[in-house]
Amino acid sequence: MRRTSASVLFGLIAGCAGAPIANSFAGNSTIPAPDAFTCVRDQVKALDWIQDSYDKDDFRVTAHKYDWNARRPDVQFRRLVHRLSFDVDPGSGDALTTIHAQAATYAEYTTQRGPTEVQERTAEEAKQAAQAVIRRCSEAPAPGPAAPAAPGPAGPGPQ
Repeated sequence: MRRTSASVLFGLIAGCAGAPIANSFAGNSTIPAPDAFTCVRDQVKALDWIQDSYDKDDFRVTAHKYDWNARRPDVQFRRLVHRLSFDVDPGSGDALTTIHAQAATYAEYTTQRGPTEVQERTAEEAKQAAQAVIRRCSEAPAPGPAAPAAPGPAGPGPQ
């Protein structure tokens, strides 16, 4: 009986230990991939995230944001680092583009080897930012103001 319950408990612990900590999100867009990529870059900046890198050929963007207000009872704890990464891919069907996002949070510690990051559960701030970028870049842009009418044929000018 003890062996059975111990093996069940071990199985439950082993099954939960490998669960991913980062969160993934995806959304479809009706705008072309290059425009969606530009939108993602603009929205990352608009939400006050710092863009780390971008790849204009593969339509990838990475960004981070520091949380200096987080506190831990560990003298080596420095700050939380929220990270976002976006991949803009060609879509299928009605969706011209698919935007994939991954959000993650890391605790940064100061050690003898230098800064060390340990991944934690993704903070709500990072999840909400990823979802906001996808939501804003999935919408078709609103039509702009009507173009000014072209000048008509010139009438008789001053004589």
